[in-house]
Amino acid sequence: MLYQFHEMQRALLTPLTHWAEAASKVFTSPISPLAHTPFAQRIAAGYELMYRLGKDYEKPEFGIKTTQVDGKEIGVYEVTTIKKPFCTLIHFKKDWQGKQSAAKQQAKILLIAPLSGHHSTLLRDTVRSLLPNHDVYITDWTDARMVPLSEGPFHLDDYIYYVQEFIRLLGPDLHVISVCQPTVPVLAAISLMATAKDHKLPKTMTMMGGPIDPRKSPTDVNTLATEKKFSWFENTVIYSVPHNYPAFGRKVYPGFLQHAGFIAMNPGRHAQSHREFYMHLVEGDDESAEGHRQFYNEYNAVLDMPAEYYLDTIKTVFQEFQLPKGTWEVGGKLVRPQDIKTVALFTVEGELDDISGAGQTQAAHELCSGLPASMKQDFVAPQCGHYGIFSGRRWREMICPKIGEFIKAHS
Repeated sequence: MLYQFHEMQRALLTPLTHWAEAASKVFTSPISPLAHTPFAQRIAAGYELMYRLGKDYEKPEFGIKTTQVDGKEIGVYEVTTIKKPFCTLIHFKKDWQGKQSAAKQQAKILLIAPLSGHHSTLLRDTVRSLLPNHDVYITDWTDARMVPLSEGPFHLDDYIYYVQEFIRLLGPDLHVISVCQPTVPVLAAISLMATAKDHKLPKTMTMMGGPIDPRKSPTDVNTLATEKKFSWFENTVIYSVPHNYPAFGRKVYPGFLQHAGFIAMNPGRHAQSHREFYMHLVEGDDESAEGHRQFYNEYNAVLDMPAEYYLDTIKTVFQEFQLPKGTWEVGGKLVRPQDIKTVALFTVEGELDDISGAGQTQAAHELCSGLPASMKQDFVAPQCGHYGIFSGRRWREMICPKIGEFIKAHS
């Protein structure tokens, strides 16, 4: 009933948030007499804060229309390469205006976005920084509440099969980058392809801030998964999608629960951020206020995950540690990272990562024992948290160039 209660609350809040939005504009519009009354700026700021705290956040757009290539502005548009029930493969295609030779010079990247609560647009900065020198594709995972029951379940194994299908479609001249959660299924997908001697294996795999071995430097996220029994997750956080969505009746891990978990990890920081937003509005600091809006437009937009996939991940990755223990079977076949011989490995971690602890991603090097040292590289970004690995100044200035160099060296 929790999901139904959440929808009821959302329906009740909608008129209030619309009213707060309208009231804020009444106290800021230059043609409104109320905008010139004492304390109008403070009243408007209070109403906008109320609006943003109560509104429903939809999936944002990538909004990447251009990129710079060799100092020249090139148009970019999104193309659906393949659409599957639970994922759409998007290509950020450049408008080369007939210069196909330039297009062929750029390495092809398959960016595997996390299916862990946020939309793939969370990697907007990742895509934007990679685009000038690479041909970028990204996995855009579908909100499970929008996938009808007739499409069947979606397990962790299915995630792996999706990744393999995308690799085979784009490979073999391909470089795979996985961010956070997908590092585990991506390593499994490539391992199984290597065992089968698949000729579409990619050239490189870059793994960033993921739980390859969650036993190393466990964080609060890891501790929650190990302290609670598997039955607790089944009975406490799994709910049926209400009737007002296409996936009516589908079992999911709701996005609003994941969002509540995100907030609970740093409640003081979020409260302070909202206080600062209010003061920016009062002081007329439009640039800082807009930065707050953009961040929370993304942060507060969440999606539901299929229950099968979520529970498989809890059990396989965080409770039984099947990948590092060498016991993971997918479709009856053992996952053997040691069989990878030709796919160069680059792992990236953040020194201050509080979601995937130190050494969790680096564990991939020990598992990929079949790779020579010349095909392995590791980087720990100093003073960098989890989101800083793939977004922000340190990503743009420090991490992205290193990934570019690695890809170039193994092309």
